[in-house]
Amino acid sequence: MRRLLLILASVLAAAPAAAQQGGILIYSGTTGYRHDSIPAGIEAVRRLAADRGLGAEASEDPAIFTPERLSRFRVIVLLSTTTDPKNPASEWLVGPRATALRQFVANGGGILAIHAAADSHYHSPWYGRLIGGHFEHHPPGTPGGRVSIANPSHPANRSLPATVERTDEWYYFDDYDPRSSLLMTLDPASIGERDANANPMAWTRHVDGGRVFYTAMGHTTESYSEPWFVDHLAGGLDWLLDAGPFSRPGSRL
Repeated sequence: MRRLLLILASVLAAAPAAAQQGGILIYSGTTGYRHDSIPAGIEAVRRLAADRGLGAEASEDPAIFTPERLSRFRVIVLLSTTTDPKNPASEWLVGPRATALRQFVANGGGILAIHAAADSHYHSPWYGRLIGGHFEHHPPGTPGGRVSIANPSHPANRSLPATVERTDEWYYFDDYDPRSSLLMTLDPASIGERDANANPMAWTRHVDGGRVFYTAMGHTTESYSEPWFVDHLAGGLDWLLDAGPFSRPGSRL
């Protein structure tokens, strides 16, 4: 009887861990600029995954991009995954790795792309279409800026206030795809810029059967302990995991 109780106790203790196996891949490999905020970002996404009963695996090894290994995940987080825009050889999503990611997306997998995931793979038209824009430049430093919700009805925005003042590195894009569903914008005047138009900061896309959530924010380590930004990531993750009307697998861009 005592042995049976010990076995039962060990099974129960292992159950939460078993329930969290698989789920989310956090990929943070870089061949370009390396963000100091990556470790904090990994831990923030791990917590979000655990809150949803999902496991999270962090990797910087591009060899993980095979059909077999990616089949374990529902969402891939691309966390500031930079490459060198002047060096095509720095791009790791090539050949079978690129095919594996395309297959993952075509099978309905979700992509949560953060900040410098847009500063990556400038020589891959498909990757540019996946993200919906490439980083062009940013003003100096990390000034305080005003972010506004552009689409309050989108599920990813449901828990967020209409506007927020926050500090970040503010990206500009030279090829933003207006077919994306725009979630948030930055008021350029709030960071001392002279632009007349609001700057896209976060959006969603449907690409080849999969779903993509991109946020240009998340440069600083402090972002990943900021309640507003963590809620922003949580909204994106929940949208990717949801099978609602905004995530129709047959949609195309």
